[in-house]
Amino acid sequence: MAVDIVCGKEIPEATINNKVGQVAAGAAEINPEAGTKRYYEGKWYYFCSLACRQKFVATPDELIAKAAEASS
Repeated sequence: MAVDIVCGKEIPEATINNKVGQVAAGAAEINPEAGTKRYYEGKWYYFCSLACRQKFVATPDELIAKAAEASS
């Protein structure tokens, strides 16, 4: 299970990665209501919602540093 770095909720990665369709460019389409993810500096980060993902995108380094402090 992945943990949302913004709110701390546990998220099943399989649910987020479940392909529900395909976009015109050929990429897999996932259901954002099941959660979402973002690739940042060589690592995937998982989020329970688009709102949490947007908060991460706004200040990723700050949230990563806070998560590292909390786990120490």
